[in-house]
Amino acid sequence: MGTQNPASPQEAAGTDSGPHLEPGRAHRAGDDSGNLIETIRTSTIDQTLAMLGVGAGGLPSTEATARQQRYGKNLIESGKKRSPIIAFLSNFTHLMAILLWVAGIIAFIAGLPELGVAVWLVNIINGVFSFWQEYRASQATEALKKMLPAYTNVIRDGQEQKVLAEDLVPGDIMLLAEGDKISADARVIASSDLQVNQSTLNGESNPSRKTSDAVLEEGLSAAEIPNLVFAGTSVSEGNGRAVVIRIGMDTEFGKIANLTQNMEDAESPLQRDLDRLTKQVTVFAMCMGIIFFSLSMFVVHEPFAQSFIFALGMVVAFIPEGLLPTVTLSLAMAVQRMSRRNALVKKLSSVEALGSTSVICTDKTGTLTQNEMTVNHLWTASREYEITGVGYAPEGAIEAGGTTYRAVDDPDLELLLEGGLLCGNARLHAPEEEGKRYEVYGDPTEACLIVSAQKGGIDPAELESRMPRVKELPFESRRKRMTTVHSLEDPVDGATRIAFTKGAPNEVVRLADKIRVDGRVVPMTDELRARIMDANDSYAADGLRVLAVAYRPLGAEAERQGVPASMSAYTPETIECHLTFVGLEVMMDPPRPEVAAAVAECRRAGIRIVMITGDYGLTAASIARRIGIVDGGDLSVISGFELSKMSDDELKEKLAGQVVFARMAPEQKLRVVTALQEMGEIVAVTGDGVNDAPALKKADIGVAMGVAGTDVAKEAADMILTDDNFASIVAAIEEGRAVYSNIRKFLLYILNSNAPEAVPNAVYLLSGGAVPLPLTTMQILTIDLGTDMLPALGLGTEPPEGTVMDQPPRDPNERLLNPRVLVKAFLWYGLMGSIAAMIGYFLVNILNGWPAVPLAGIGNDADPVYIQATTMTLAGIVFAQIGQVMNCRTEKTSVFKIGLLANRQIVIGIVFEVALIVFLTVFPPLQSVFHTAPLAWQDYVFLCCIPPVVIAIEEARKAWLRRRDARRAARQA
Repeated sequence: MGTQNPASPQEAAGTDSGPHLEPGRAHRAGDDSGNLIETIRTSTIDQTLAMLGVGAGGLPSTEATARQQRYGKNLIESGKKRSPIIAFLSNFTHLMAILLWVAGIIAFIAGLPELGVAVWLVNIINGVFSFWQEYRASQATEALKKMLPAYTNVIRDGQEQKVLAEDLVPGDIMLLAEGDKISADARVIASSDLQVNQSTLNGESNPSRKTSDAVLEEGLSAAEIPNLVFAGTSVSEGNGRAVVIRIGMDTEFGKIANLTQNMEDAESPLQRDLDRLTKQVTVFAMCMGIIFFSLSMFVVHEPFAQSFIFALGMVVAFIPEGLLPTVTLSLAMAVQRMSRRNALVKKLSSVEALGSTSVICTDKTGTLTQNEMTVNHLWTASREYEITGVGYAPEGAIEAGGTTYRAVDDPDLELLLEGGLLCGNARLHAPEEEGKRYEVYGDPTEACLIVSAQKGGIDPAELESRMPRVKELPFESRRKRMTTVHSLEDPVDGATRIAFTKGAPNEVVRLADKIRVDGRVVPMTDELRARIMDANDSYAADGLRVLAVAYRPLGAEAERQGVPASMSAYTPETIECHLTFVGLEVMMDPPRPEVAAAVAECRRAGIRIVMITGDYGLTAASIARRIGIVDGGDLSVISGFELSKMSDDELKEKLAGQVVFARMAPEQKLRVVTALQEMGEIVAVTGDGVNDAPALKKADIGVAMGVAGTDVAKEAADMILTDDNFASIVAAIEEGRAVYSNIRKFLLYILNSNAPEAVPNAVYLLSGGAVPLPLTTMQILTIDLGTDMLPALGLGTEPPEGTVMDQPPRDPNERLLNPRVLVKAFLWYGLMGSIAAMIGYFLVNILNGWPAVPLAGIGNDADPVYIQATTMTLAGIVFAQIGQVMNCRTEKTSVFKIGLLANRQIVIGIVFEVALIVFLTVFPPLQSVFHTAPLAWQDYVFLCCIPPVVIAIEEARKAWLRRRDARRAARQA
């Protein structure tokens, strides 16, 4: 779009007649475009054309060119995308990455270049890996703007022309035909059974019927106005003409895109938590460095330079260099597992946000339901039938009282099914490939009537050839019904034609003076009318849609009642009267079969579900109750109109209870999400239409539908469901919870090695140097960057524990590094590792004698016994960590229950660290670098005893916790 303020169409056309509207300007210039809509929808066709400065023959080409210069192109502008270079560099400039860069610099200053290079390589590898994962995901969802067609048929210069959609201007007259995508917002000026699929705007698949009449009804949202069509929607049936009133970013489509693009991305809970953790670790490492520097200087009286280098080494030792790779690996593994469960994640950090989710705001159609209208009940005056099977596949049966019925078994049933099938224009196409769904062309409501007839044994092609259509009286919102007239091969009671009428039950019943009962036609009575309406009200109360079917024979008798013999004279007034009522067809969009179990799992996990739909409130409430979103308590059903009257405090009060939102506009869905976030909730939002994009972008985790979703929705979302299934969201939440749990397991694991790394140095310092330094700085770094790394990464691949969905959502204020983790890491796991390491150190000295000279450092002339003792300290920590990595795999569950060797990555990591220790102690070139010596067989016997002892002690603690929880549960029961 251009940036000029456009002149009015009248000014562009050089006329001063009529009020001056500026249809291209309202949104871009910040004016209230509602005034334009109100004026246009309440005007007649002639008034609308006059206001837009165009005649019935369309715009002259010269005028169209002039208007394009003023209004610009009919394009949806793309938001500014982050440069790939900036996206790449951002993986190396966040807080944790900066800390690792600084740690490397410190290592170089401390005279440990090997450590500096290793830390920097960890940072580089992690940054490249993170960028590649997110780049691959974004490439998988990168979409061009396909919502607008390339060409549009218009009337210009009095002739039909095909022009580029981007060249449309306000005042252009578009020709609309079945299957066309609509390229701009427009006012309908001619309509022949015009129906438009507006699911991109309102999320509902049922077509909206359009009229060219002026609309005076108040309280309608833009998408509900029947004489307006909108960019990004499509013609599902009929044809018509419409004059363009808004283009590009000024359309409803463009407004939503603009709202979405201007919304900033918020940090995920994990990103915020990692930033806090980095600050905590930095402070902790610096404090430990200061403490050890002070002890070295003032207790042991080491020189300043040596104390400083010693302290720097400790600072580096306390920085969790493996945190970023583990976080990235955990997220990447979860992404892979989620992709196998039909969830495509665009951004790695979004995975953990799913695990924190406390509220899911979900739409209804296609997510909770199958988006396949299905007739599930039939009603005649003789009996009520149930129909099995769901969807558009003709699989199922018609049953009543335990008996299966075919159409030929009951003449009333046969007429009901035939009338429903013939009185409609939808078509069904069977899938060409196995596993695909039936395709519907036309109104889904009419399509499901075809399926119900097929389940009764009726062949649509045979019926249509036997009773060909000769006349149609299209549906009108004023009449709330449609009628089709069919020729009869074999006249019945003098009738050569038959008219079937289908529509709203109250309208059809009002026009019927007869009814079929047990195959006979009897007069309609007030009692029978009451029975029909009672049945209708009962179905409607359950949120079901009900259509009535009636017929009228057309022949000599009808002519005596005033029906003209000529079909050209057939009108609603002459045909739709003296009807014979047949029955009711009852339908619904059935819930997906797996959704009820997924909803139950959400409730068990403490996750609330809020339905926000464009459908009617009664239908939404019925589905909510049917699948368990509502537990039987009080339910508030709030319409978009009611929400517009609410204050934010009133909305939050409603959100605290059970609530369903119906007939929602895009900005209202966004308002609900914002209110929930202000209440402290972590919100996931599902959506598929353009109308959902702002809420998807605003949510902590936006979930778009991959099958039915629009490109705009997918672009705004953080995750895409490849099967459009709510159950896949629940599976993704389970994986997200596992990610956070795995990151905490990793953190616990690497922190518990810090204690046995620090204790030997504390023993040396507190003894005033009397006890030679049991562990050197290089050996500490061997643990951090060598032996610990692979098992720690293996913890990041742990699958979700069986109890992960039994817990409530994580408190947003909970920290990765909290007092419980610190106590467990340092005073429990760390204490066990420290005891094992120091026993090993003193054992070597006791068996081989103390070194002749206490040494703080190691030189070429160091005592071999001392080097062997420090090697034993190193090995003792490593073997203790073998047991601890098993202990860290579960919170309370026995590790033997999930399988001691079930995690291959951890097993490989353990084999690697044992092999590394052996290699470092027997390979002479590495002995001098890492200050190690070979160990005796007695040393290995002691080391092999450490892991089982460590595991056994922790298993006893976990068993006690399980018994305690069982006792508590028994008391509560």
